[in-house]
Parts: sequence; C-alpha cells; structure tokens
Amino acid sequence: MDNSYLARTSGIRARDKIGCAMGDLASCLVFGLTQSVLNKYYTDVLEISVLSVMIMTIIARIWDAISDPIWGRIIDGAKPRKDGRYRHWIKVFAVPVALAAVLMFADVRGFSAGGRLAWIYFSYILFGMLYTCINIPYGSLAQVVTSSDKERSSLPVFRSIGSTFGAMPAMVLASMCYVKLADGSSQMDFHRVFVGVCVIAALSVLAYFLCYAWSKERVESRPAPRQKGETMKVIRILLKSRPFMAVSLASMLFLAAQMFGQGYNTYLFHHYFKQPGLTMLPTVFQYLPVAVIMFFATRMGNRLGRREVCSYGVLLAAVFYLALFVLALFGVTNVWLYLAACLASGVGTAFIFLLIWVMATDAIDYNKVTYGLNDEATSYAFYSFMRKLGQTVATILINVPLLRIGYNGSELKTEGLSDAALRSMYNSSVMIPAVLFLLVFLILRFFYPLSKKRIEELQIQKEEAYRKLNEAK
Repeated sequence: MDNSYLARTSGIRARDKIGCAMGDLASCLVFGLTQSVLNKYYTDVLEISVLSVMIMTIIARIWDAISDPIWGRIIDGAKPRKDGRYRHWIKVFAVPVALAAVLMFADVRGFSAGGRLAWIYFSYILFGMLYTCINIPYGSLAQVVTSSDKERSSLPVFRSIGSTFGAMPAMVLASMCYVKLADGSSQMDFHRVFVGVCVIAALSVLAYFLCYAWSKERVESRPAPRQKGETMKVIRILLKSRPFMAVSLASMLFLAAQMFGQGYNTYLFHHYFKQPGLTMLPTVFQYLPVAVIMFFATRMGNRLGRREVCSYGVLLAAVFYLALFVLALFGVTNVWLYLAACLASGVGTAFIFLLIWVMATDAIDYNKVTYGLNDEATSYAFYSFMRKLGQTVATILINVPLLRIGYNGSELKTEGLSDAALRSMYNSSVMIPAVLFLLVFLILRFFYPLSKKRIEELQIQKEEAYRKLNEAK
C-alpha cells in the first residue's frame, strides 16, 4: 500500500469537485449582480451620475488594497479549526455576504442625492469586504484539497462550470427587470430588481453551505508565522514573481473584458439595438462554447500547454471583435451579427475561462518551490485584489464612453441619443474587448514563463519537496 505523502494527500472524489463548483456558483450568484445589474441600477434607478460611480469604485479599490492583504494574513496565521483551516470561514460568512448583496439594492430612492451617494459607498464597500472574507479562504481551498497536480487541474474546470451557472441568474434579471412606459419606452423597475436580488442572494447561501459540506482538506497547511514586516515581505516576493504577476495581470484584464461586456450590454441593447430583453444573450452566447470545451480543455492544456491554448484562444476572440469594428465602418451592424461574433469569440475565451485558475495555482506552486512561500491565503488575497482591479477597470471603461455621449443617469433623459452617440456606443462595445483580449494574449505569450515543459519540472520539484517533508516527520 502506497503510504507516501502524495498518496495520503490526494484522491479527490466527485463530491469534492461538485463542492468546488458550488463555491464558485455561490460567489458568482452575488458577484454577478455587480457585473450585470448594479451599474445600470445606480445610474437609472438611483440616478447616480456615471462619474460618481467611477469615483466610488476607485475609492473602494484603494480600501481593498489595504484590507485584502490584512485578511489574507489573518487567514494564513489562523490555527486550523475542527472543520478545516479554510472551510470554516465559508460557513461563517455565507449569510453576511448574501445580506450585503441585498443591501446594495435597498430602496433609498427617497433619500437626498447626498444620502443616496453615501448609501452606495457604504453598501458597496461593505459587500466588497465581506466578499473578500469568504472568497480568499474559498480560493485557498485548491491548495489543500489535493497535492496532485493532475487532480488539482480538474478543479478549476468545475469552478468554471459553477461560475457559468452562477452568472446566469443576474443576466436573466438584467434582461427581465424592465417595465414598459406609456410612451412605449422601457425603464428598469426597482421592485423587479429587488425581488430578483433577494432570490439570488438566498440561492448563494444554499450553494455556499453545499460547498462547505462537500469539501475536504487533505493537505496539512501550517499557520504562517506572525512576524513584524512579514506581510510586506510576502508582497515583495509576489511582486517579483514573474509567473504570479503575469497570471494576475492576465486575469485582471480578462475579467475586465468579461465585466465590461456584461455591464455595457445593458446600455447597448437598450439604446442601440433597442431590445433590452435580449441583454443576457451576448454573455449566454459567449458561455455556450464552455459547455463543450470543458470536456477536453484540461487534456488540451496538459498536452499542448495551458499557456499556449489560453493565449491563442484570447487572440482569436480579439480578432472577432476587431472584425465587428471593421464591418461597422461599412455600416454593417445588427444584433444577430453581434451575437454571432460573441458566440465565435466565446470559443476562444473558453480555454482561459476554464484554465485561468489552474494557471494561478501553478504560479502559487512556483512561489512555494522557488521562494519557499507557503502563505496561500495572502497569495490568493493579492490575486483576488488584482481581479477586483479588473472590476474597477471595467467600471471605468463602461462609464467613460457613457460620459462621452452625455449619458446623465436617467433613462427618461437618454431616449434621444444622437446617431453619432449611438455609433460611438457601438464602437466602444467592440473595440474595448478587442484591446483587452490583445493585451491578455501578449502577457500570456511573452511574459508568463510557465510553459508545458516548465510545469512538468515544477511538479517533480514539488513532489521532491513533499517527500522531504514526509521524511522529516
């Protein structure tokens, strides 16, 4: 019987994989609200200016730069509980995160302009903090569920499946939250939004508890030492780690492209295509290829290299968006052509969508082997913060084009957008994703160093480290 350290800390089952999927399902249920609904809710229901929304998001990220590493260090230094070192926190924060999501959509329409602005600052920053409190330990679970690289590489695929289904309810809500006005125009309705948010938040609590119940921590992870200056030491290592910074930047820009599309399409389909009921279709079409590619993405990544399939996949997506821009120069734009391009680009982005978490785990393993860095939660806190920066980039990229065309926060005041403003809206919708995807390609292809060969060497080094640890015991 093989009693090696690797054998004793591997052997995940279907239950573990489904539990992993439930965690991302839960997170994306509530996080999807900030992607697909929140920006338009702020501008159209609460009548907050697009400039105020941008400033609020930037301030929230400045606070996250302080709070996220602190929480990561707290998790790294905390002693394991009976129910695990990381699982414990999922149980603790499941309900608070859901309640915070609901608070972002509370009825404050009767407040003064300053009161509404103060409320969105409070509720948005509170949600971000609580989301971090549950997302960091959940993200760190991948490091302790199994020590096998092959087993671990299957987990992000299930995470991606969970996130795909988790993002759907918010997109459905973004398409169905409108009411027709007497003049035939459409307006986002508060009551539909709020009821939908409450249902989505309740589902997230259920999914979080299923993640807690079906996950198992097999790899022993010792608390990091609490020493003065240790946090900055860890951050300096992360900043000089080329694989970690490359995957963090790529993930940030890829998430920005995703969130930009989901948020900006609520405006594009309402005003340019004049079909707000189809708002969810671009994202659905981009996710459809995932349902097929998820069956062989891991094998292709292992065989051809995760860096290779992801980089050329996003390059393909960029080409399709550039094609839409070129066609628009000749006056060729329609909703079905746009949706077809979304479907085609989804084939390319499916690989990075499914494998980006594996690449992040590879980078964390690289830091363990190269620098002796065992601070998984702090590493994931930094990675999570970079992804939050992607959210901020998306918010800026959504609202700057709206500022340029004079969108002033109320649908009733924007029905008369000029043809030039509408063309500008369409051009932004295709060029911004194209540029972001091109940047992701360049980072992965020329800056991220973990090729297929280097990953194989890394696994051998990791197993050798486990063997020495086992012998020391």
